[in-house]
Order: sequence, then C-alpha cells, then structure tokens
Amino acid sequence: MARANRRLTRASRYGKYAGGPDPLAPPVDVKQALDAIGQDVMAGYSPEASLREFLRRGTDDRPGLDDLARRVAEKRRELAAKHNLDGTLQEVKRLLDKAVLEERKQLARDVDMDDDARALAEMQLGALPPSAAAAVKELNDYAWRSTEARQDFERIKDLLGREMLDQRFAGMKQALENADDEDRAAIAAMLADLTALLDRHARGEADQQQFDDFMRAHGDFFPENPRTIDELIDTLAERAAAAARMRNSMSQEQRDELDALASQAFGSPELMSSLATLDEQLQSLRPGADWRGSESMSGSESLGLGDGTGVFQDIAELDALTEQLAQGYGGSRLDDLDLDALARQLGDEASVDARTLKQLENALRDSGTMKRASDGTLRMTPKAMRLLGKSLLRDVATRLSGRQGERDVRQAGAAGELSGATREWAFGDTEPWDVTRTITNAISRTAGGGGALGQGVRIEIGDVEVQETEARTQACVALLVDTSFSMAMDGRWVPMKRTALALHTLVTSRFRGDDLQLIAFGRQAEVMEIEQLTGLEAEYEKGTNLHHALLLANRHFRKHPNAQPVLLIVTDGEPTSHLESSGEVFFDYPPHPLTVAYAVRELENSMRLGASTTFFRLGEDPGLARFIDSMAKRVGGHVVSPELDDLGAAVVDSYLGSRRPDSSFGW
Repeated sequence: MARANRRLTRASRYGKYAGGPDPLAPPVDVKQALDAIGQDVMAGYSPEASLREFLRRGTDDRPGLDDLARRVAEKRRELAAKHNLDGTLQEVKRLLDKAVLEERKQLARDVDMDDDARALAEMQLGALPPSAAAAVKELNDYAWRSTEARQDFERIKDLLGREMLDQRFAGMKQALENADDEDRAAIAAMLADLTALLDRHARGEADQQQFDDFMRAHGDFFPENPRTIDELIDTLAERAAAAARMRNSMSQEQRDELDALASQAFGSPELMSSLATLDEQLQSLRPGADWRGSESMSGSESLGLGDGTGVFQDIAELDALTEQLAQGYGGSRLDDLDLDALARQLGDEASVDARTLKQLENALRDSGTMKRASDGTLRMTPKAMRLLGKSLLRDVATRLSGRQGERDVRQAGAAGELSGATREWAFGDTEPWDVTRTITNAISRTAGGGGALGQGVRIEIGDVEVQETEARTQACVALLVDTSFSMAMDGRWVPMKRTALALHTLVTSRFRGDDLQLIAFGRQAEVMEIEQLTGLEAEYEKGTNLHHALLLANRHFRKHPNAQPVLLIVTDGEPTSHLESSGEVFFDYPPHPLTVAYAVRELENSMRLGASTTFFRLGEDPGLARFIDSMAKRVGGHVVSPELDDLGAAVVDSYLGSRRPDSSFGW
C-alpha cells in the first residue's frame, strides 16, 4: 500500500501566495470605473445596471466578465468536441486482442501439445463473441499457455478495477497500477469504513471525532484533505455525480458492455457492490447535485472512465462559472465567483483579472460612491457625483487650455477677495494659507495620535488649508437644457448631462457665491437637482417648452436682485409648446406663432433683468439656426454651435466670460 500512498500524496515546499490580495498588485482605478459607470447612468441606465455593465466590459487593461464568460464557454465547447467516452472499452479490446494473439502464437509454437487440445483451444479462441464483455467472461476459465497472454488478460481486470475506483476517487488509476492483494484489501477496508461513516452521518450519529478517526486510517486516499465530513461528502458527491452524467452520456451499447465488464473488476464482484452502495448514499445525501444530466461527446480523443469523470467535473465547474459570471441572480456579487475554479479552468491570469474586477466592485461599494437605498436599489452617492463632476471638469479644463491657452486655474474670484471659507490645499493652489486652521488640524492630528507634549507641532500636507476667494460680483446662473426626445435620439443626451454636471461642479466647488439653477425643458419645464438630471431617462414625448423654462429662469433671477444674471440655453429644436395661463401645456408643430411669441416675450424679460444670454445650438437644422440667431440678436446675446464633445467646454467658457471679463478658471 505504501507504493500507492506515494502516488496519492505529494509534498511541496512552495505554493501560491494565499494571504489575501496580491500585495504587489497595482491599486484598482476607482476613478476610471466611476467615469464609465457615470457615463451609463447619464445615458439613462440605473446605477445597478451601469455597475453590472462596467464589470461585464472590464477596464482598459483588464478584460471584463463577458470576456471571461466567453473563454469559459469556449473551453466547455472544446472539451465536448474533443473527446469521446469509449476509452476504457477500447483499452479492454486492445488488451483482449493482444492476449488472444499471443495465445495463438504460443499454440503454434508448442510442438509438444496434443493436436486435439490445440484444435480445441484454437476453436475456443476463434469462437469468441464480438462483445468484449462476453469474451472476457468466457475466457475467465480458459487455461492460458502463454504467460504474456495471461498477464494481458489479468491487466483487463486490473484496468477495470482501477477505472471504477478512479471514477469515485480521483487519482486511483495511477496510484493503484500494479496493485497487489494488500492494496486491494486496504481499498475494501476503506470502502467499508466509508459507507459505515456515511450511514451514521445520515442518521445524525456521526461526529467530528469519528471523521477524524476515519481520516487517520484512510486519509491517504483523499489528497483533497477534507476537514469535515460535509467537505468529504461534497468532494465525493461531486465526482460521483460527474460519473453518473458520464454514464448517461454513453450509448446503451456502451453502458451494457461496461455493466457486464464491471463484475470482472479486480476479479471481485464485491467491489461493484460496494461502489453501488456508496453511490446510493451520496445521491441521498446530496440530492441537489446533477445526477441525471448528459453531454454529447463525439470527438476523436478517447477517455477512460476516470479521466472522463474528471472531464465531466470540469464541465460542471465551467457551467457553475458561467452562472457566476453572468451575475443574473438577485443580490449577485463578484464575491460569489470561485476564483480557484477560474484559475483551474482558465489559468492564473484569468483569476487575477477576475480578482481585479472583484476589488473594483468592492472599492466602489465601500468607498462611499455607491450605496444601497432603503428600497434595495443601488444609487450613486453625492460623493460619487462630486468625483464624477471633477473628472468632467478636468476634461473641460483640458479642452479650454488647448483651445485658448493655459489659464490660471486656482483663483476663484476676480479680485481675489476672501470669502471667509477655507478648503484643503491641493497641488497647484496659490491662495494664502489659513494659518489658524492649518495649525489646528496639525494639533488635532497629533493629539489624536498620542504625540508627546512639548515636542512642537509637525505640519503635514493633509493639515494645510487655504483661504478661498470670491468675486466682487456674485452671479445668478440658469442653465436651461433641452430634454426633448430628439436630444436622446440624436446622441445629445449624455453630452447635455455631462455639461450640466461639469458646470454644477465648477459652481459648487470654485464659485460658491454664485447660485446655479438647472432647468430641464421638454413638453414642459422643471427645476432639477443635479442627481435628478443626471439620472433622467429619455421619454418619447413631443414638445420643446422654452417659454416655461424661461419663466422659471426669470423667477430665479428675481430672487437674486443683487447678482449678475447669466442665462445659458442648450437646445436642438425650435419651441413647439408653451404654458398657458390655465397651467395647461399647448403643443403644435410646426411652431405656432403664439408659442414663439411667448418665448420671445420671456426672453426679453430676461434681458430687462440684465441677463447675459448665450444659446448653444445643437444640430444643423436651418430653421433652428434662423430662429436662434434672431432671438440672440433681439436680446444682444451670443450663439455658439459647438461639437458635442466640446459642449461642456463651450458652456463653462461662456459662463466664465459672462460672469466677468477677467474671470480665471481653475481646478
């Protein structure tokens, strides 16, 4: 048995790092993930769907779940197309043919043999049935003259025994090659003890001590090293179920042949009886496993029973990975993904890719950028909106710098007057330090960390706060964005939202003395918070109610009589609806003269309130161009026709220019 044990166990001085995440791996890029998710949210997808879509697509340098799922599916197809299931039968036939041939040669060479005995032996060999199982059974009592032929015939029984055991216990075929009577007795004892242990477990009578005793006696047969009886059952049931699926995938002829041969395994019918009992116990203990499945295997590479069972285990594992990668079940997370199984099937690199996606998902959830609401839906937090807005603002800054030259990007006010507010220092800041706040931060940090008194105060970068400045003249800003269906249909939906978010971030982070109101106008207009606007879904509803939007903008301006009004209008269509005195919405297309008149009247009201007006015309519609040009001329406004990619930069630049001639813009 020692010989078999050496084959079943393997020692190793080195192994994979298993102490948690790879300490040498680069940090995950939450910003890149948030940018991609935010893009989808602004396109109208829910944060939950956007997160799933990002994980499916992957990152710039890492494949996503879709790519991993594709590779899993390819490997599954390859396994099914590559193999067939007659390997054991073919090997039995080969050994049988070889034994018969060697015996015929021996009969021909044996000159001292009686002619009648030779003729009888040759007749018996010539009359063997075509069925390998029947031929083996008939030759059981044959008196072999050739030693080599007898050895080949005995190898058939040995092969069958090892294959039958290999189906239930991985590695047995190799471990029990040239097994002797002592090895077979050890196997019989293990099977008897195993069935007894499982029987006690089924009755609720087995405990950990009994399991430990079993493993001390027979642990060499289980290189997986299960730690509990449930782990042992899981391991055995997984392989037994794979063996059952392999049998179901065979033809009826193949099953009949193997059943007939099984009784010859090791020359011991008791082996098959013990294995049948074990299968029944495992199926009873793990009824949820797939015991009835089958697979079409029509390739050219023959598999024996043990190897075939391993392939069916691989197929089952690949199917489980497919389900995990699909993330289609309620509450699914990448924590559910079996990284060890992925490494076994696709290699370590695939496991690293999946682990990176898993870390990204956890980082997004744990960093405060995504949270689960009370209704169970996943939502982007205000922190996420700020981070996304800053990213968009950096993009706007890059475009403005490239278009107009480098700007001074830190001072927030025209005259640099102190606003009384402070903020944490960031690279590039030129504002003066707020010494009191900076030293207070350093003392608080030192005291909290248990620093000794009397050793002075050490200031670190994170302690520094700078004094914010603001302009002498505050601005009252109204950004009117067209949300009619044509904006979504013509690909302007996301650029519109990105523009609104970039401007909102600029005002709330750098021009806090200004008051920005976002007004969305489709068939009717509505004042929206930035979170509502960025998550707005397009609706097929006709109407562009510029009149209603201007009413809301003028109301905003009147609430801030001492501020400079700034009116920014983003649209791709002429006004086709207006708000009547009754509160009802009137719609007509082509635009009704009354609708145009109402819009013109409110625009003139904006002019009388002192608003500087800029139209951002999207699209190439000549009618829209004529209308907007005439409107802008009427109120002394400006018209900008930006490309979609440049819309955000155009709006921000117009805001800065309208706010004051010497505005400086910074990040």
